[in-house]
Amino acid sequence: MLRRTLTTCALASLLAPVLATASESAPSWPTRPVRMLVGSAPGGGTDIMARAVADRLGPLLKQSVIVENRPGVSNTLAVDVTAKSTDGVTMVMGVVTAHAIAPHLLKLPYDNNKDLVPVAFVGSVPNVLVVSNSIPAKSVQELVALAKKEPGTLNFASSGTGSTQHIAAEMFKDSAGVQMTHVPYKGSAAALVDLVSGQVQMSFDTLPSVIHQIKSGKMRPLAVTTPHRNAQLPQVPTMAEAGYPDVAISAWYGVYMPASTPPAVQRTVNDAVNKVLAMPETQTRLQAVGAELKPMTQGEFAKLHMEEYQRFGDIIRKNDIKLD
Repeated sequence: MLRRTLTTCALASLLAPVLATASESAPSWPTRPVRMLVGSAPGGGTDIMARAVADRLGPLLKQSVIVENRPGVSNTLAVDVTAKSTDGVTMVMGVVTAHAIAPHLLKLPYDNNKDLVPVAFVGSVPNVLVVSNSIPAKSVQELVALAKKEPGTLNFASSGTGSTQHIAAEMFKDSAGVQMTHVPYKGSAAALVDLVSGQVQMSFDTLPSVIHQIKSGKMRPLAVTTPHRNAQLPQVPTMAEAGYPDVAISAWYGVYMPASTPPAVQRTVNDAVNKVLAMPETQTRLQAVGAELKPMTQGEFAKLHMEEYQRFGDIIRKNDIKLD
């Protein structure tokens, strides 16, 4: 009897780590609908990326994934809510603005590098220098000549102070030696209304936000800010080709969760998002707005996060970029 008890105990001790590992690798998560927060208004690039992922993510997780817009404070309001969330089902569609730029410009109510964890990279899009049809410039060179002829009279719109649109324009001002006035908006949608009407003259908005207005002729693209041309705008040169290689920036997107999220749940989300990115429907939907999708391991995304955080810190200091 004693031998049988000892054998049973020994077997249980051997199986315990195996059962624990199995439980960790296949958590019963989520048990209720998931919230994916977006730090910008509906219709902007972040919103477009989030909804494309959320629509396909729900069936894989066997729960609804509800996109919730929390615009404000350079996309960081949604990040703040996520960082402080304890419900276990809140994530945010992070963007370079919130995670690599804003921490160098704002005093945030959370620690960008400790209170959140990068979970799944989605992809990136170029910023595009677009101008209103109300001005005559047909190239970057003509725009620079116009800005120098009438210093300070050109306005550039952005989706908010500290956004990629804002940073790109500040880089352009420094590189081209021109004076322009920043007009920040609460999201791209409102900014583009005024750009189309001619109330503001230019913007470095993200391609998903402006692709339809470009193709319908409502605004004119002059250059993209990535090292290579975009497949959706093959006729549009890069800023480097236009003579301004220092104006190099792109908007990237990825899912972040609170740092307290169990590692097994993080792996579940990373695996599910990568499966969504591999779906032809997702690729067709996002490539149509100029996105370049790039599945990553969680470690690769964490490495990118820190590299971009440091790179933009250097750019902001070099160009002496400050909040208005």
